[in-house]
Amino acid sequence: MERIRRIREADRKHHFTLVCEDLSTISTYAKVYNRDYRLLKAMTPGPFTFILRATSEVPKRLQNPRRKTIGIRVPEHPVPHAILAELGEPIMSSTLHLPGDELPITEAVEVLDRLGHQLEMVIDGGHCGLEPTTVIDLVGELPEILRQGKGDANAFIK
Repeated sequence: MERIRRIREADRKHHFTLVCEDLSTISTYAKVYNRDYRLLKAMTPGPFTFILRATSEVPKRLQNPRRKTIGIRVPEHPVPHAILAELGEPIMSSTLHLPGDELPITEAVEVLDRLGHQLEMVIDGGHCGLEPTTVIDLVGELPEILRQGKGDANAFIK
């Protein structure tokens, strides 16, 4: 986590996302209430990040210190699914947006060219696009879209 912060020049206020394999894994790391279960089931896997209350399984350093929340997502892409299946536990994630860059780095060749000396490995999972996930806060009374991104939540959130 500290190395990623150093590479990105991100401060301690930067939040990381916990990438989970499936809905049952989410419930280990976040409090999922009945009202949110159907929504999560319909939207995962997909291009969404959900803000949920963290359980005691989430290290404090990954939680929002004030709200005790965690961003969680279940991606559709086969590469993270293969990694998650092999590890048997979630992975921490952050967009690779370097200081001074207008857009995040998404191509493996560019990651190697610019950061290869700081990394043990780069996995080329193919082009994933530049549009970020849609972030949905499920902590309040009603779901709230905090950032509109690739995922269209309008069909799910009334």
